Amino acid sequence: MSQNLQLAITAFGGPETLKLQHSSIPTPSENLVLVKVAFAGVNPIDAKTRAGLGWGAEKIKDSLPWVPGFDAAGTVVSDGAAFNAGERVVGRIVEGGGYGQYLLADASALTRIPDAVSFQQAACLPVAGLTALQALELANVKAGDRVLILAGAGGVGHIAIQLAKAKGATVFTSVSSTNTAFVSSLGATALDYNESALERQVRDVDVLIDLMGGDVGEAALACIKSGGRVVTVPTITAPRIIEAAEANSISAQGMLVQPNAVQLDVLLAAIEAKTLLIEITKTYPLEQGVQAHVDIQTGRTRGKILLEMPE
Repeated sequence: MSQNLQLAITAFGGPETLKLQHSSIPTPSENLVLVKVAFAGVNPIDAKTRAGLGWGAEKIKDSLPWVPGFDAAGTVVSDGAAFNAGERVVGRIVEGGGYGQYLLADASALTRIPDAVSFQQAACLPVAGLTALQALELANVKAGDRVLILAGAGGVGHIAIQLAKAKGATVFTSVSSTNTAFVSSLGATALDYNESALERQVRDVDVLIDLMGGDVGEAALACIKSGGRVVTVPTITAPRIIEAAEANSISAQGMLVQPNAVQLDVLLAAIEAKTLLIEITKTYPLEQGVQAHVDIQTGRTRGKILLEMPE
């Protein structure tokens, strides 16, 4: 009988704790859809969870080995109430499991992929795309706002730049010198964080989308005008950023990306219409997932990293 090849976190620690394993192919049910995965996104939250940090690690600490992968794109295996066999789907998988050939996903988390959108493009959206979209909505970004996005060349950042520009905002973003041309091509003003402190390069910003947290996120508050708005994404340092912001009369809140098939449809339609560009910097075979984690934990990757599942 066919087996399901997966890449699992076997213990909290470095990338080497990821190990290949075989499991039985799961059985679909009324509300659970069996998907043959084509590509899964690799996200910073995957590496943090593997390292034993944050809400994800707390949730799975008694369930190791555990298969990560919160977003995946693939093909429905068998007919069901919501989808038919052969349909191409993508979803934000709260329970993980994307790092495997087969995935059992809640039907409500999945949506169909338009013909003009590739599996690879779709697989970049459930975590990074939804995070970007939901962060901008939470911050109530509107036309005329001056928006600062930290780490604009990354998976979430490069999508957030484009979505903020589409809302009519003026966008600034922190990057290294190697990525200034890239973010400029997306319509943002690049701020080289190695050149000088960000507050020396931009002031009186209305909105901060903090994708870094920690010291970097707190320092960026100096760029925000009194009464400005902050959405900070890294959950580990969110309390610290919120406290520091409020001490300076800045409204701040943290966020945790939520599954939303309707919003996924919006992002997929933007790719189809060629109004949203997805940058994929590297695609690794599942068997090289350890290297993908080595890359993503540097915090310096451009765009998205994907894992491709074997046939």
